[in-house]
Amino acid sequence: MKKIKGKLPNVPGFKAGGISCGIKGNKALDLAMIVSDPPATAAGVFTTNRVQSPSVVFSKGSLAMKRKYKAIVVNSGNANACTGPQGMEDCRNVARGVAAELDVSSKQILVASTGIIGVPLPAEKIVTATPQLTQAMSEKGWGNAAKAIMTTDLTQKVAGLSYQRYGKTFSLGGITKGSGMIHPNMATMLGFIVTDVAIRPIALKTALKTAVQKTFNCITVDGDQSTNDCVMIMANGLAGNAELNASTAGYDQFVESLTELCKSLALQIVEDGEGATKFATVRVKGAKSESSAHQVANSVAKSSLFKTALFGEDPNWGRILAAVGYAGVPFNEEEICISLNGLILFQKGLPTKSAGSVALQKKMKAKNIVVEIDLAKGRHEVEVYTCDLSYDYVKINAEYTT
Repeated sequence: MKKIKGKLPNVPGFKAGGISCGIKGNKALDLAMIVSDPPATAAGVFTTNRVQSPSVVFSKGSLAMKRKYKAIVVNSGNANACTGPQGMEDCRNVARGVAAELDVSSKQILVASTGIIGVPLPAEKIVTATPQLTQAMSEKGWGNAAKAIMTTDLTQKVAGLSYQRYGKTFSLGGITKGSGMIHPNMATMLGFIVTDVAIRPIALKTALKTAVQKTFNCITVDGDQSTNDCVMIMANGLAGNAELNASTAGYDQFVESLTELCKSLALQIVEDGEGATKFATVRVKGAKSESSAHQVANSVAKSSLFKTALFGEDPNWGRILAAVGYAGVPFNEEEICISLNGLILFQKGLPTKSAGSVALQKKMKAKNIVVEIDLAKGRHEVEVYTCDLSYDYVKINAEYTT
């Protein structure tokens, strides 16, 4: 398998583009579209927040019909959330406007939004800009599409990957946005993935859920979930393979490749966490189950005290142990082992000599921190990815709407 990280997607049959339609003002890019020719099978995973944007409700409902889809249109600067019945009508108007421009049914259009909550979506700006957006579409338009879906992001997030099987080349690519309000079970992030693999709708959804669980659901920036989160995937079948299902030879390799792509995109979100100066991996091993390992890793990764210690380069390892303790997973304190960047800090129920050493202080200055927690209870291992919590995070979010 050939992995291409950080490169613009290059998947046969797909075009993308991004323009300014005036939602953000200042001519900032705020409207993106991805188009498939031919129409593609699609699937999605959406926020678990009980408060959901009409954009989420619209696309989730559409995908349940398991039809073929022509395009995904995405706006930034406005979440179209908590906007009442008009929010859903605005989704329909956008879908109709884009469909008319592409000369397809509005049932073939998916929508997504991100931005400020509680402000009516200026659907007319999107519809009016649709001809311009269509003209901006190209195989090389992924960079502008990635920029157009950004909110507080500092960098665009793109990835591409290809692999070969039985003499055929299969391609995947994707873009995502996310910087704050990032937490497992979907967060303030949008992700859009495309592939030329031929695959049945149910198998595509299962593959996406598997990949998301191991990647996007293993990152946390601040413990907040949003109203608009989604990851959608389109598969147009141009690779020419026999249509995959969950029991087909080649399905597992597709899932592996999709997971690799999603992981690249997910890690780019954490690296661009609002105000972040450090990237941290929390690895829990020796757990009885994957879910219990995830529970402990997530408890440490989302701990504000742990994250502020990272920012201050403070060797306060006790915060790690405390977060393990309140994770709700049974363990024996005398059996667990905790290390940071290879330095063992806690073992056999006691801190080691390294726990108060100059060596630990030096380790804390690294940009990339790896915390490993061995529960000594089983064979399961999980990694969760996070970043530090800095002064700039507070500043960004204290002034988000002003």
